[in-house]
Amino acid sequence: KQNATKKNYLSLAANFGILGFFKYYDFFVESFVSAFSFFGTTLNASTLNIILPVGISFYTFQTLSYTIDVYRGKMEPTKDPIAFFGYVSFFPQLVAGPIEKATNLLPQFSQERNFNYEDGKDGLRLILWGLFKKIVIADTAAIYANEIFGNPEGYSGPMLLLGALYFTFQIYGDFSGYSDIAIGTAKLFGFRLMRNFAYPYFSRDIAEFWRRWHISLSSWFRDYLYIPLGGSRMGRNRTLFNVMMIFVVSGFWHGANWTFMFWGFLNALYFVPLFLLNKNRQNLNVVAEGKYLPSIKETMGMFSTFTITVFAWIFFRAASISDAFAYIAGIFNDPFGKIEWYQFKYLPLILLLLIWEWLMRDKMHGLAFERTHVAIRWVLYIFLIWMILFFFGEEQTFIYFQF
Repeated sequence: KQNATKKNYLSLAANFGILGFFKYYDFFVESFVSAFSFFGTTLNASTLNIILPVGISFYTFQTLSYTIDVYRGKMEPTKDPIAFFGYVSFFPQLVAGPIEKATNLLPQFSQERNFNYEDGKDGLRLILWGLFKKIVIADTAAIYANEIFGNPEGYSGPMLLLGALYFTFQIYGDFSGYSDIAIGTAKLFGFRLMRNFAYPYFSRDIAEFWRRWHISLSSWFRDYLYIPLGGSRMGRNRTLFNVMMIFVVSGFWHGANWTFMFWGFLNALYFVPLFLLNKNRQNLNVVAEGKYLPSIKETMGMFSTFTITVFAWIFFRAASISDAFAYIAGIFNDPFGKIEWYQFKYLPLILLLLIWEWLMRDKMHGLAFERTHVAIRWVLYIFLIWMILFFFGEEQTFIYFQF
């Protein structure tokens, strides 16, 4: 057992070492030099300009999941190297998730798989829905989001707010679209990946948002960091520390930039009041369940949660924290400034997405319907394919490829 423990620690050290070197070496060197410069001391330390391997955060976390689950006794060490490397490098979700736990995905490589027609149909629907969100929503929103964030000094407050709104739906369409494509592709091969998004912009508080956004990452940190740190079992102060740690580390996981850590810290500040009031698990059901429209309370909850989420995304998108504060200052310093109406032309697409997702909010994804007449379904499929082809244009790289 002692020998096994040493091997597990060696595996953890190797994984964190690789991740730390490739992703954070330059960041820590630059931060170290900047810290000394602040006190008037100049250091000559050079960075390595390391090229970040695509998707390193995702497959590193999957390898860590295997090591930890084996150490905890949740699964036996695999004796099949092909199954193990297949689990680590499974191509549909390799570069941008969802992040799979070893206990879920690894055993599937040892099971006999036969093509399942129902899974195949649902997989194709997921791919179509993901392509719609990526190409029609995310890539079109990126046009003006990049333009406005690239030159915030040249825009009025309303236009800066519009840029933040466009980025809010760019990152959602981009990331959730990739997840849908990955899950759908895996289904075609007989694999089941975990759900990664559950209509997060209909959340009534920030705790619900984080149960619906990037679910695989949130559950990974819960199982492998929050609970081992003591979770909520060691008193309120320790639990607050654990919560703050989860959000800040989550931000840091996204990239070697202080903006990501501040984004994580900001979300922690959003979450803490709910925790202190013991209301962080009050919205576990589907919003407006069984009804067409939400109540006034639900509407206010969704609006306020969406507003603070948009605010936080500014820090995520900005090149630096100072740029983010300057962007926000621009919104409030010129709230009634010039409006360039041509840049509003893609908002109807976002409204279309919101309306459709609202109607499907109790389903697994936007095309998860079976009882609708086959003719209506095919009209919708053809319409989505036409939209994808119509808006297909300049390639926009998936945002999460950089993580």
